[in-house]
Order: sequence, then structure tokens, then C-alpha cells
Amino acid sequence: MDINALRQITYGLYVVGTSDNGRPTGCIINTCFQVTSENPIVAISMNKNNYTHDAILRHRRFSLAILAEESDASLITTFGFQCGRDRNKYEGRDYSWQHDTPVLKGKFAGHIICELLHVADNETHDVFFARVIDTLPDDGTPMTYAYYHQVIKGRAPKNAPTYVAEPETPNTPETPRPQSTKRYVCEVCGYIHEGELTDDFKCPVCQAPRSCFKEI
Repeated sequence: MDINALRQITYGLYVVGTSDNGRPTGCIINTCFQVTSENPIVAISMNKNNYTHDAILRHRRFSLAILAEESDASLITTFGFQCGRDRNKYEGRDYSWQHDTPVLKGKFAGHIICELLHVADNETHDVFFARVIDTLPDDGTPMTYAYYHQVIKGRAPKNAPTYVAEPETPNTPETPRPQSTKRYVCEVCGYIHEGELTDDFKCPVCQAPRSCFKEI
């Protein structure tokens, strides 16, 4: 089956946050949609391996920060490519508690606070259906998944429902690559850079140094 048609489905990017026994934890998701209009219900898809998945099941409430094109790009690195089991992703970030959920401050397209209603099992992922109990508007331009891939040049983490493994093309003596088309991937966040890297180069997404880049 050719799954390329699935890549035309539109998505956004969101930081979902919840309480882990009083400690804030969260992750990046790309699947959220509104189910009902009156007394609104939304649904989000989460990989069962995500630490935030289990924290939401325990706490039953979560917040959604709708990422904007103007949002701090390091949010994607911290919440999308690091694990809440190992670290507090909110450490050093400005946030407040709203309805017993962590709400990030900064430039976003808005915030939604939800209470879990029920869960639908979908093999590797669960779909959480939740009642919207509050919203916090903002005026950022919503970041689409297409913008993330095409402008920021980021990749989907393995736990994302849209993840597709992309084989690397080896740079062998038999298939030399012209200097002008060298490509490097950031091993921290997955950003792909085309062209040479200067000694003082930093990843535009996560600010990782040149040493964190590998030629592909």
C-alpha cells in the first residue's frame, strides 16, 4: 500500500501538559481535533509509550498549548525529543498552573484545558476524548505540520502517529555527493541542514552545536 496520500492530511503541533503527581510533564503531539461544537469535546492521539500518556490517565486533566510559527523553537526539541521519565521538561520555562494543569507562557496560538472523558484503544496509540473546560486565547499564527517539515525542516519523532522511517543514503566513493548538496542531520532534534557547516554553526531549532550534526 502506498501511504503517501496519508501525508496530505493536515495537522498542527501542540504541547500537551499534565500533572505527574504534582510535577509538570508533557510532550509534543500532532493530532488534535474537535469532536463536538456545543459543550465542546476534543480528541488527541498519543503513543502508549509516551510517559505523558500514563500521566494523563492518572491525572485525568491536561492542557494543550497550540504551537505558533512565532513560538520558541526549542520547545520542539525539549517536548518532542526528550522523555519526561528522565527530566522535568518545564524546568527553566515560564508557566503557570491552570485548573491543576501546567500552562506554558510565551507566544502561542492559544491554550485549551481539558478533562478526560474516555479512551479508545488503537493498538500502538490511544485516542483521548476530553471535555474542554477552559480556553486561553493568543494571537500567534498556528504552526502546521507542513510548516514544521518545510520551513523548520524538522522530522517526526518515532512515537508520532505520522512517523515514517526514512532510510539514509550512504555517501560512498562510488556515489559521491557534490559539495553543494551535502546534508547534515541534528542528532538532538532531527533538523536537516543542506550545505556546509561553519565551525560556529548552531541548530536553528534547538541551538545544538555543530558537533551534534552528522552527514547523511
